[in-house]
Amino acid sequence: MGTFYVRCKVENHVDRSKSVVVPKLLVDTGSDYTWVPAKLLEKIGVQHEKKDLPFVMANGQSITRSVGFAIVRLDKYFTIDEVVFAEQGDMPLLGARTLEGLNLTVDPKRKRLVASGPLLAALSCRVRGCNRACLKE
Repeated sequence: MGTFYVRCKVENHVDRSKSVVVPKLLVDTGSDYTWVPAKLLEKIGVQHEKKDLPFVMANGQSITRSVGFAIVRLDKYFTIDEVVFAEQGDMPLLGARTLEGLNLTVDPKRKRLVASGPLLAALSCRVRGCNRACLKE
């Protein structure tokens, strides 16, 4: 598929006036989480919500990192997600969870992100008083 990078804006989810531009994130669908340099997240006041979460790096090494909540913006797309406080030596990444929240997918030929299309939803049951999601009408 090849690799490519994107530029994005990260905002404090409590105070959206606090934001920072991350100039270069590797788009990595193999990473669940988005990794942002800790100094940038701390600069805009993102809190360490989950501490010492275990991660396995691509080389098999086990590490722990903190995770916080932030709004991630790419052009007109945005989502709120859990982001990892990346430490010195960690690669800044745009992960699969954030891509799903942004409703974007990878175009491997053009090495860019494109809209994923309409969001899927379950049908609701048409029987009066039923609150289940049904597969049949």
